[in-house]
Amino acid sequence: MNDKPLLQVNNISVVYADVIQVLKGVSLAVKRHQIVSLLGSNGAGKTTSLKAISGLLKPENGKVTEGTILYNGDNIQNKAPEDITRKGIIQVLEGRQPFKYLTIEENLRVGTATRWGKPYREDLDMIYEYFPALVPRRKSMAGYCSGGELQMLVMGRALMAHPDLLLLDEPSLGLAPLVVKEIFKIIKQINEEQGTTIILVEQNANMALQIAHFGYVMENGKIVMEGESKELKENPDVKDFYLGMGTRGDTNSYRDVKAYKRRKRWL
Repeated sequence: MNDKPLLQVNNISVVYADVIQVLKGVSLAVKRHQIVSLLGSNGAGKTTSLKAISGLLKPENGKVTEGTILYNGDNIQNKAPEDITRKGIIQVLEGRQPFKYLTIEENLRVGTATRWGKPYREDLDMIYEYFPALVPRRKSMAGYCSGGELQMLVMGRALMAHPDLLLLDEPSLGLAPLVVKEIFKIIKQINEEQGTTIILVEQNANMALQIAHFGYVMENGKIVMEGESKELKENPDVKDFYLGMGTRGDTNSYRDVKAYKRRKRWL
């Protein structure tokens, strides 16, 4: 059995426009077939971390200036996003961005672009099995769908590409609690049934830690804590700042009580 992580992010720094540093020595590892959650408040650097992995920094004038990103042993930092996609890394962006004037089914078929010319009907059936709410809407324009339907759509579109590593950015954002519960149930199901490795960026720490195997906590562009999800859920600082179960009413940042230590564990 191969115990080497599928993804290794080693001490990376990310800068936008050559002047704005967002990530400051971030290291993390993602094992095959696991769900890894990346937690933190707005502006912590979670989305930037995903874009560094998927190659989407370049269109925003950002780049990895230090460190390495290894995927299946290959160095992929600052590679073109289309090249990274062909390696099996697919990102679902925050904000649910469909092609509004295409139908649900046409949007799903866009997900086969990296596999053009191959049969797709079985894949569509799989998506409709995971997201039955899309079935009666499959001929409707995506622009007329609800937030929950759009989240299912963009996740389904990503799955049509058969990703080895799926990057999900804030899938619960703006959704009703019952819809969030259903989305997270499906994420767990996809991981268990398809064996898809998933990095889950999420502000809803409680839901994320319920389905994740491992978690990292970010503050101000740095990793300030990591551990098995069950351990993080019981950690008093995580309870205070991310699970809403604490008593420190006058402290709102993890960095106020813990010092960050730069790690070079995977170098």
